[in-house]
Order: sequence, then C-alpha cells, then structure tokens
Amino acid sequence: MIEANKLSKTYGSLTALEGISFEAKRGEILGFLGPNGAGKTTTMRILTGYMPPTSGSAKVAGYDVVEESLEVRRRVGYLPETVPLYPEMSGREYLSFMGSLRRVEDLDGRVEESLTQVGLEKRGDSLIGNLSKGLRQRVGLAQALLHRPEVLILDEPTIGLDPAQIIEVRDLIRELGRERTVMLSTHILSEAQQVCDRVLIINKGRLVAEDTPANLSAQLAGAYRILIRSSAPAADLVDLLKSVPGVESVELAGQAGTVEVISSPGRDLRPLLARRIVEADLDLLELTTAGVSLESIFLLLTREEEQVVPQES
Repeated sequence: MIEANKLSKTYGSLTALEGISFEAKRGEILGFLGPNGAGKTTTMRILTGYMPPTSGSAKVAGYDVVEESLEVRRRVGYLPETVPLYPEMSGREYLSFMGSLRRVEDLDGRVEESLTQVGLEKRGDSLIGNLSKGLRQRVGLAQALLHRPEVLILDEPTIGLDPAQIIEVRDLIRELGRERTVMLSTHILSEAQQVCDRVLIINKGRLVAEDTPANLSAQLAGAYRILIRSSAPAADLVDLLKSVPGVESVELAGQAGTVEVISSPGRDLRPLLARRIVEADLDLLELTTAGVSLESIFLLLTREEEQVVPQES
C-alpha cells in the first residue's frame, strides 16, 4: 500500500532525504524511527501529497503521490505532529466541517463513529479550545479516521497523552492496523517495539536499518549490554573502559556506581573488560550481560552528529 523508490528531498544546499526506498503492505504497522532532523516528517509530507520529492517516486494505495496526488489524499488519513484545529469549534463541529470538505458520505454517522473510535463520544460538544492537549490529539486522530482511509500516516500519535491514554491509542492503532496500512513515527522506542510489525531507522536522510524489532535485535545478538561495578567511582570506570577495542559506548547506568557498556556485534568483550579492571588494580564487584534492546540498536545506528534540516521533527 506504500511504495517508496529512491526518494530524495533537498532544501537548498541541505539534503533531508537521500534515496530511501521501502514499502508497507495492507495490515502492516510500520514504525519510522530517527533522531530530530533525520527526515521522518519530510518523508511523511511527501507520502501525503503535502510536498513533492526532489527526485525518486512513491505510490500510496497504488497511486503516484505527484501525478495522482488527489487520489492519494482521498485514501490517506494524516495526523501531523502539530494538529491544525479550530479552538472555537466543538469536536463534533470540527469533524463535520472536515468531513464536508472531503465530501464524506453519511457524514453524521461517520462523525459519531470516529468520535467513538477515539473515545470522545461524551466530549464531542466540548469546545476544542477547552480540551486538554491529549484530548485535542484525539480529535486530530478522529479527523484522520473520518473518511475510512486505506492508509494511515501518523506523526508522533501519542505525543502529549497521559499513560492511560497512550495505552488506549496504542490499542486503537493495533486494531486499525488489522485492515489498513499504518505508518507512524515515534520517539518512544518502546512504543515501536510494542506496536509495530516492522521498523525503519533513518539517520541523516538515509535508511540505516529495516526489519522487525525482533530481527533487528537478533542481528545484533552478538552485541552485549554489559553492566559493570567495581571498586572505582563509576565516572573513573567510564574513562578506563571506553578505550577497550570493540567498545561502542560506556555510560553511567541507573544503579549507583555501575556503568553500562555496549559492545560491537560479534565481540564478547567480557574477558577484556575484566582484565582491564584487574590490571588497574581495582576490584571487579559485578559483571552481568543482557540482550541489546531496540533503544540500544537505535543509539548505535544514529550516534553520529545529527544534521539539522529546516522544518523537520
């Protein structure tokens, strides 16, 4: 339902996207991850017909985003990170207005269905300006669902929601993903791990990883997350261990006096790390390992200095 082929976008001398290609099928929830300025929002704006690519092509629901932009917009529901709402309208009035612009059939019924889907059936007559940020986010999501789109593109859909609302929206996204193509960007890595069937990781406009969360972890199965505690202060331990060959990163861990070491894939650094501590005449008090999380994978793949691109999030 989404096909992107060598999409590129430049802003003057800056490159926001550099030849990325991917696809998403019906019934699939695709997570789009990357640091600020990586190109996520630019990609979503291209796919929704908001702006054309500089080069490359993309199809959504079988229609070209440039040549058949109107057909694409009829089949896409889009929730931008900052939802454009009219605070003087009620949620029900806003949805009716947006539905009239889209020429939605059975408009009253669709408005009520959308309000119910996002849990706003009892707040539909409240002025948008009087709603909390989380409830306004739900109004925006209801707008994206109003015309029963084949493809949903959601930019940070849970931003501003409280923990209970986040769980509800995640459940809703899973339900919607059973019969639609859903593409969502998020900075909450646990959200991608729990909701998405597959994830794309983008950095500096380039696609650096694409797979299921489980497979990405399996690809780095040889990488270790190693927690170490010694008789030295944790800050000194960071300086001591970061020069060990094969160490990707050393940071202070949440537990007092403990550091976290991430090793390169395929390198078991435990003997080297233990030897370095002993040779420094320090006592090794603890050394434990765990699998590499999606968060660690994300940091490993996007650790280089970020490129700042205008209007990116």
